[in-house]
Amino acid sequence: MYDKTGLLDLAQGLVDLGWELIASGKTAATLAEAGVPVTEVAEVTGAPEMLGGRVKTLHPKVHGGILADRSNPSHLADLEAQGVEPIDLVVCNLYPFSSDPSIELIDVGGPTMVRAGAKNHAHVGVVVDPGDYRLVLDELRSAGSLSSDTRRRLARAAFAHTAAYDAAIVAWFDAGGAGGEPELLPPTLHLALERAEELRYGENPHQRGARYRERGQPTWWDGVVQHGGSALSYLNLFDADAAWRLVAELGTGPELAVAIIKHANPCGAALAPTLSDAYRRALECDPVSAFGGVVALGGPCTLEVAQAVAEGPLADVIVAPSFGPGAVEALVARRKATRLLEAPPHRASPLQLRSLGGGFLVQDADHLSTTRSDWQVPTKVAPTDDQWRDIELAWRVCARTSSNAIVVASSGQALGVGAGQQSRVEAAQIAVGKAGARARGAAAASDAFFPFRDGLDVLGAAGVATVVQPGGSVKDGEIVAAADEHGIAMVFTGERHFRH
Repeated sequence: MYDKTGLLDLAQGLVDLGWELIASGKTAATLAEAGVPVTEVAEVTGAPEMLGGRVKTLHPKVHGGILADRSNPSHLADLEAQGVEPIDLVVCNLYPFSSDPSIELIDVGGPTMVRAGAKNHAHVGVVVDPGDYRLVLDELRSAGSLSSDTRRRLARAAFAHTAAYDAAIVAWFDAGGAGGEPELLPPTLHLALERAEELRYGENPHQRGARYRERGQPTWWDGVVQHGGSALSYLNLFDADAAWRLVAELGTGPELAVAIIKHANPCGAALAPTLSDAYRRALECDPVSAFGGVVALGGPCTLEVAQAVAEGPLADVIVAPSFGPGAVEALVARRKATRLLEAPPHRASPLQLRSLGGGFLVQDADHLSTTRSDWQVPTKVAPTDDQWRDIELAWRVCARTSSNAIVVASSGQALGVGAGQQSRVEAAQIAVGKAGARARGAAAASDAFFPFRDGLDVLGAAGVATVVQPGGSVKDGEIVAAADEHGIAMVFTGERHFRH
């Protein structure tokens, strides 16, 4: 047992019930020092530990005792002939490979005993989690043995334990462990996911849902503290994740950011010197869509900020790095069902998986890899210093909007978002329609290139002054010429951000 949490209480409890204990190495020494009667594995096997501890439990007197089917007369005869005592309980946890991966921390004997005990769970109990020690002792004390249901549950946990262990080893090899080259998309993927949270339902009430995480790998969601409101739903988590990521990407400068998300798409985003102003300006983009959305605050939610948000449309979720004195009370008084989440910094997964007809599509996570210094201006007119601020804001918001996407922004504020349209022209029409007269002189962003000039003409007719887009169309020359006709300063980023 590498993790000796609860070891002495478990061992003494078993001894008090009349069990005989066998242990190896340091576990045996720990028990002996505490005065708990124990027999070392080497005494049972008649073979000393060897190869620096690599070989100690791999012996017929250990595995025969674990694997013997007590209902099979030939197995019992073999045990008697070989002088092997049956082993009724295996308690084992493994070298902590995930925390300090190396060849020497690849456990061999431990997983072998665990799997042997789990295979023979009809007769043997196997415990890999210190959290189960109390349950095992209580059941042994009350019933004298473990029930078949308990043994089955423990066996499943044991196989999950070794599966996660092997998955961690494979992931280490894929990351370049043992002197190899890292592989982003290796020939196989081995995910060991543990249920972290059961949800009220899935995407719809008739669907069941839960949040999972990689086993032993907490996410930023595990650091979230909910201060009020109803239980979180599947879509609450999905939208809040999108909102918190966008705020993190917007809040890289001196100003504070607020994002309002509806159906995983921004319906408002703004930058301002104060969080209250940023919220009000974000809300101005689309106050109708903001109802029932997620508000992500890029700074502490003070009482002043809480009062501003409480006066706005109902938000299903509010996410902030912290809530100041009186802020929670002010929000709860006005919005009892709103979930108030205090959250650590957002961390995205390096890989994105999406189900596909029984299989999966896998890719590395999308991120904003180019910066203003990498971008090009192909038009006759170049953006001014003030316009660059809005170009960058529009581009960041657009990158987190479902395709086809057009975002219009001005003075540090998103004014119109056209999201999830099959036609880029319609996305542009929606964005300038929401912006109205405010589109004149504003910046617009497109998540992918303009295949024809019609979408750009919509923006030009609305008076948009600057446009940022990836470029790369065979008609780029025509698009640039159209921009020159409208007097638009255009920027090519060389980076597309489709989001489906």
